[in-house]
Amino acid sequence: MSAPALQFPRFLLAAAVFVGVLVGAPALAHAQKVLIPMDLTQTNHLKAYGIAFWELTKDRPVEWLLNYRGGSFLMDQAQDLVAECRIRGVAFDVIDGATAAQIYSEVQSEKTNMDVVRLEKAPRIAVYVPPGFRPWDDAVTLAMEYAEVKYEKLWDEEVIAGKLSEYDWLHLHHEDFTGQYGKFYSSAATQPWYVQQVALLEKTASKLGFKKVSQLKSAVVEKIYNFVSGGGFMFAMCSATDTYDIALAAANTDIVESVFDGDAADPNCNKQLDFTRTFAFHNFNVITNPLEYEYSNIDIDANTLLANEDSDYFTLFDFSAKYDPVPTMLTQCHVNVLKGFLGQTTAYHKELVKKSVTVLAERDGTDQVRYVHGNVGRGTFTWYGGHDPEDYRHNVGDQPTDLSLHPTSPGYRLILNNILFPAAKKKKQKT
Repeated sequence: MSAPALQFPRFLLAAAVFVGVLVGAPALAHAQKVLIPMDLTQTNHLKAYGIAFWELTKDRPVEWLLNYRGGSFLMDQAQDLVAECRIRGVAFDVIDGATAAQIYSEVQSEKTNMDVVRLEKAPRIAVYVPPGFRPWDDAVTLAMEYAEVKYEKLWDEEVIAGKLSEYDWLHLHHEDFTGQYGKFYSSAATQPWYVQQVALLEKTASKLGFKKVSQLKSAVVEKIYNFVSGGGFMFAMCSATDTYDIALAAANTDIVESVFDGDAADPNCNKQLDFTRTFAFHNFNVITNPLEYEYSNIDIDANTLLANEDSDYFTLFDFSAKYDPVPTMLTQCHVNVLKGFLGQTTAYHKELVKKSVTVLAERDGTDQVRYVHGNVGRGTFTWYGGHDPEDYRHNVGDQPTDLSLHPTSPGYRLILNNILFPAAKKKKQKT
């Protein structure tokens, strides 16, 4: 029995999860299962994640079938589950125990690059955003709103106060952690929204006891560092990726010019950058010119990409589901070649990515890296270049993306994959 539905609310499969490989066919009893395929037969990939997350909030486990029909989900059949799938427009099949056993056998076979991840716990999700933000300013919050995944908002005051310890997974809104107000000075210094942003940041810094916004952001970066190294999961896009590492590297030097903070940047700041604690990047140079809309040489020049928009695609890497479950989870998709999209930070020069970092996607034939993942202490980070996967050139003030028009968006799927593995227990290597 195959059926779509209407629209799913609760977003992202936030399965803070125990990753386990099922040994042999599990005890299926005589219970039926609900299979949510994630290949091209799925009518709403984005809301399918919401169904899985909804199940987890009810303390009902979800099995993620890595590389099986695009990374499908398998759950125990329940009347309310079937009803939710129909309401949210998510295609599903109700299958019997024998069919489920055949699927387990195929997925667990040593001859296939597939595996089973058992998801048992919905993670506590926080989104770092300034007061008054609009959900459509950020692709991740837009996706969670569309999928109705529960999340809470926090910003500098809450981070400095130690509130991150209350969450498992943190998303960073498109923030400038260097204290240069997004480097919009040359294009928007007199715009009301820019003036309000500067006033808010300076007021917050003063309230929290910092003389400069750059000092406040440096303290926030340290709090997030401790959150991740202590076992937290961090996901960021666009400028929140490279500016985070730049702020870490510049903790003991001044890279901010006087138009932003009243005193000049250290002329030798690039020689004083410390890459030992950065997450993803090293050996880069910062750009201190306040009139240049770029933070460093990490980012690929967007003008280069604009000139070749029709050929701007990137490719997902293929990983071993049985031995590398985390990168496999993060790259689950119904296609392996995706349309690119711009952002203030769009893509990263490969030579500036640390060797310890796992590259998840890149643009073939170039040095452009689009999607990376790595470990810091007991936690992980995943960074994704660009602003909005369904808006190639998103500008300030543009209308929000209507995700109901893009229910099978592969670019948004990568975002939703990231809420699946928080609190996952790593699988032991086979001997």
